[in-house]
Amino acid sequence: MNIFVSNLSYAVTDADLCDLFKSFGEVSSAKVILDRETQKSRGFGFVEMPDDEAARKAIAELEGGEFDGRTIHIKEAQPREDRRPNNGPRGNFRRNRQ
Repeated sequence: MNIFVSNLSYAVTDADLCDLFKSFGEVSSAKVILDRETQKSRGFGFVEMPDDEAARKAIAELEGGEFDGRTIHIKEAQPREDRRPNNGPRGNFRRNRQ
């Protein structure tokens, strides 16, 4: 199960996030999302756990708890929406301008 974790302290690392969830079961991956330009934390991340039951237990017990001085929010991650533009006009321009 893929788990979304938000309101993370900007000091939290991938290893910290992994350690938080390890007590509930095996963690396949833990990733704090970084800003592309600054390479600083964006304050959220994802944890992948192969055992859905262990993941649900982690979500139930950690949701609303404190981690590194902040109240974190945890839920099952949703599939990412397709952000590609449709085939309509893009930008702020007019066709057939005279």
